[in-house]
Amino acid sequence: MKYESQGIAKMYFIAAIGLFLGQIIFGVTMGLQYVMGDFLFPEIPFNVARMVHTNLLIVWLLFGFMGSAYYLVPEEAERELYSPILAKVMFWIFLVAGVLTILGYLLVPYARLAEITMNDLLPTMGREFLEQPTITKIGIVIVALAFVFNIGMTILSGRKTVINVVLLTGLVGLAVFFLFSFYNPDNIVLDKYFWWFVVHLWVEGVWELIMASLLAYVLIKVTGVDREVIEKWLYIIIAMALISGLVGTGHHFFWIGTPGYWQWLGSIFSALEPIPFFMMTLFAFNVVNKRRRDHPNKAAVLWALGTAVMAFLGAGVWGFLHTLAPVNYYTHGTQITAAHGHMAFYGAYVMVVLTMISYSMPLMRGKKAANETAQKLEIRAFWMMTLSMVAITLLLTGAGIMQVYLQRYAEDAAPFMSVQDELVNFYWLREIAGFTFLAGLLLYIYSFFAKGKEVVDVE
Repeated sequence: MKYESQGIAKMYFIAAIGLFLGQIIFGVTMGLQYVMGDFLFPEIPFNVARMVHTNLLIVWLLFGFMGSAYYLVPEEAERELYSPILAKVMFWIFLVAGVLTILGYLLVPYARLAEITMNDLLPTMGREFLEQPTITKIGIVIVALAFVFNIGMTILSGRKTVINVVLLTGLVGLAVFFLFSFYNPDNIVLDKYFWWFVVHLWVEGVWELIMASLLAYVLIKVTGVDREVIEKWLYIIIAMALISGLVGTGHHFFWIGTPGYWQWLGSIFSALEPIPFFMMTLFAFNVVNKRRRDHPNKAAVLWALGTAVMAFLGAGVWGFLHTLAPVNYYTHGTQITAAHGHMAFYGAYVMVVLTMISYSMPLMRGKKAANETAQKLEIRAFWMMTLSMVAITLLLTGAGIMQVYLQRYAEDAAPFMSVQDELVNFYWLREIAGFTFLAGLLLYIYSFFAKGKEVVDVE
């Protein structure tokens, strides 16, 4: 760690991992509710568990992105963070607001939560992923603006590299597109149209810039490959990601009442979306193969390669499986969507944050890398979580194919709940994989505390 203010990242990473654990606990809770409908009812109904699961995902990833930026940017800009105090204050505001919001979901009926947070003054609640009370959304905007200001001033007054400029562009986009969460028109078509401006343009637009810059930074550090080589790859990848991702928003507009031309635009540009992810995979393996050093942090290298591969599979391949309009006509809103969502989020964003944590945490503790025992445990945790997610994705894909056939494609289509009964074996197996993932995450957390022989850095 070269700059003292980089240490601020540690508090963000600790919060991120804690919230990640909460997300997975609610995930396996929902999995049990799929097969045991009255599990924890009425204390935690399924709709509340789902709301907590998805909101924790978003919040902990934002903590992870912020921590990653606070670690990366001072080193790239070759100067201390513009305002370490602002970063610490915003951390506590964001954490307290996030925890209170989750407690609100769990302890107060949603309609009552809307009343006590005065949602009627500026109605924004009630939409998937954007269930946060308006007051929480305003808090998120304040935190995001303060964060972008802090990072932006650090970059503008320091060295400007491709990595930190691409990262800043992604972070500004993250803040700007969230503003569409405040637009809540009465017309349901308009509502869903602009709702995707947050949900899609985050995860298939500006977040990809954040992911690519974080991955490029780690690969420079662990391979010693020339910065110019990695920056050229980065330019090409983000250009393809933005070209395909922005217009590719159209694959969400197929069946919501928008003009028919979106079926062509959405299909064509969405078909291009796997390309930047495939390029990212080639880029990562190419850079590691050309490395000039054997970095002692083997776990971080594994996470970096895993990010590229799983992002390509989850966001690229599984996204393409049902992104063309004639296919999506049958598959939208089924378990195939859930399969794509799980692997894409894990591969593209969960893994890149864990890559940054794996690389930077030992450095913030004064070491080149975690000790040998800790790294072995972390690598085992990597495989447990990654293979579990592959299993979850394959099981949900099988369930989705069966659901599409029985419920939408067959001449004598079966009712929704009758089909769900037919899928129960898939759901039980998915739950086993979910508990294995949770075990892998607990092992990952334990690896931070493991004692063992310190590794030797070989230049």
